[in-house]
Amino acid sequence: MIAAAGSGQRLGAGGPKALVELGGRPLAAWSLAALGEASTVTAAVVAAPPGEVERFEAMVAAAGVPLPVKVVAGGESRSESVSAALAETDAELVVVHDAARPLATADLFDAVVSRLAGDAGCDCAIAAAPITDTVKEVADEVVERTLDRSRLWGAQTPQAFRAVRLREALSAADSLADATDDAMLVERIGGRVAIHPAPPENIKVTTPLDLRVAGLLLAERSG
Repeated sequence: MIAAAGSGQRLGAGGPKALVELGGRPLAAWSLAALGEASTVTAAVVAAPPGEVERFEAMVAAAGVPLPVKVVAGGESRSESVSAALAETDAELVVVHDAARPLATADLFDAVVSRLAGDAGCDCAIAAAPITDTVKEVADEVVERTLDRSRLWGAQTPQAFRAVRLREALSAADSLADATDDAMLVERIGGRVAIHPAPPENIKVTTPLDLRVAGLLLAERSG
């Protein structure tokens, strides 16, 4: 499931972020291509911005992905979009991915699914990277404490879930608007979330600088 309903305001996109061109194709098309190459993925659902379903269907058709792909209208928040996409599948294991991470590979999708499938006590497995900066907890621009970065990881996508637990987590949430990823909702209901170390190039495109960096990384990969 690709969460692609973001507006792209910080990117200055002037439209849906997932349709911004990167290396000759829309951001979301890169994720679709990786899904098409993943051995553990059999179908995809794209959650598009409300009112943009037809444009995204055209994008999917042009991408030529060797998978059944359905486009649905997403919601106001990320997790609302995930909930809309989840309603379109009866799979036991599902993978959620942000269209804003166009450098995710088929191997990374397969790795998080395999991590989840291989651990019966695990409800979710996510791509993540160790924090390398020193992290400060701040209030009113004053440092309150320094966190132990040896225990801190930055959550990324793809994130693989047992669908029954993801549905339970989404239903139990008081509000989906404050969820910055879906794994945190599974944590809130007592679910066990495992990590799989992500490669450094699995960056998130949020700003124009991120877009330039992603373009350089893609050029390096293809070259």
